[in-house]
Amino acid sequence: MKILFTKPIRKEKIDEKLGTVSGLSYDFVKVIGTEIITTKAFGLENNSLIFTSANGVKAFFSNGFLPNENFAEPHHYNKIYVVGSQTKKELRKYNFGTFKLCKNANELSNFIIENSVNEKFFHFCGNLAIDILDEKLPLQNIAYQKIAVYKTQLLYPTIDEKYQAIVFFSPSGVRSFAKFNPLGDAKIFSIGKTTTAELEKITDNKIITSSKNTLADILNLILKDTSTGSV
Repeated sequence: MKILFTKPIRKEKIDEKLGTVSGLSYDFVKVIGTEIITTKAFGLENNSLIFTSANGVKAFFSNGFLPNENFAEPHHYNKIYVVGSQTKKELRKYNFGTFKLCKNANELSNFIIENSVNEKFFHFCGNLAIDILDEKLPLQNIAYQKIAVYKTQLLYPTIDEKYQAIVFFSPSGVRSFAKFNPLGDAKIFSIGKTTTAELEKITDNKIITSSKNTLADILNLILKDTSTGSV
């Protein structure tokens, strides 16, 4: 029973959850790469910030941007909205907190529309960032600007092995993998709804989607599935 993870992950992290499952093996393939886009830092005054990936956070700080979390300066203070727990963890590395954490971009857009229509937003992201925020927020006359601070490179690997299950972590990862590799009859595990939506464009296979959008939750889903003998 072989599982393919479509991004490099420390084997110890997988072993912690799946190491006791008899007959299970897994491999890793890198399907996307990232490159920081050099951007001259500019003032963030009176704008809220959106991050939808850990890579966006890294590129933001690499370019010399610095949020203002001083409540005593209301006209310069930056609220920070994030998608995903990994994005939040990356911000903590730079000693910044989050005003709102959401599981996916759709949930974040709905929260902003319901609670934050009078704010102005800078979204620091990759060049292939999902368009949900871009599509929904301007329709509500919410000031929103997408700022690409890193490039996502599709690596288009070719896989010769056959796997009973494949795990996907992003829509761009799906596109990269699927260009040269059929999914066959493999069971599919997906990090979240946007990745699942991309998978549904190319396969009718069963897709098991993480509701928490985390690696830990995906591993729990795999463990549950293997315990029933269905993988």
